[in-house]
Amino acid sequence: MMTPLITALLVILIIWELIMKGIALWKASRNDHKTWFIVILILNTAGILPLIYVLFFSEKKKTIGLKKKK
Repeated sequence: MMTPLITALLVILIIWELIMKGIALWKASRNDHKTWFIVILILNTAGILPLIYVLFFSEKKKTIGLKKKK
């Protein structure tokens, strides 16, 4: 029998994994990183591998700088 605390932590972990996996899969697909997409899709790492991909391997968003008037 699982205690309510363990159940709550498990639910939070599942939600975290789904969110991180969704973000990482979307970014890997947009960046045409097929190997990363397959690895993230297959492995369940509690959101750690998707977080590593998003933070270190996905391309950063390019911002458009506004020119200041002098």
